[in-house]
Amino acid sequence: MQNPAGPMVSHMPVKIKRAYENPSRSDGERVLVDRLWPRGLSKAQARIEHWLKNLAPSDTLRKWFHSSENWLVFKKRYFKELSTPEAAQDLMRLYELMEQHGQVTLIYSSKNADHNNAVALKELLDGSRKPPNSSGPARAVAMSGRMAKRRPS
Repeated sequence: MQNPAGPMVSHMPVKIKRAYENPSRSDGERVLVDRLWPRGLSKAQARIEHWLKNLAPSDTLRKWFHSSENWLVFKKRYFKELSTPEAAQDLMRLYELMEQHGQVTLIYSSKNADHNNAVALKELLDGSRKPPNSSGPARAVAMSGRMAKRRPS
């Protein structure tokens, strides 16, 4: 059943977890949102079900933020990057995963647990931030309708 405002997404909050923390059953679907695989971690240890690389900030933005303490500017630039076609496609996939599985945990590698792209992305998914242009649940519904029209009967 679809909600006119967007896909039916579980009201279960999105969780975030550092890649080096032990996976648990309560994580639900584990989604890596970094561009690079976590150093020194095997696929079996990580238990990553999905790797959405295009949800990671660009190398330029990541390096800039590493040397800056400006969290608000980072988030603004990061959300703008999420409106690129590649990132928007991965963001739509993430909304689909939330709809299909309920519990989703965003996995990140950063040592900074309070200020990283997974934290910013969680704000977006929890609805405390407006989705960037050309992405978000409403676009996911529109795109799924367009894709259905293209499929032969």
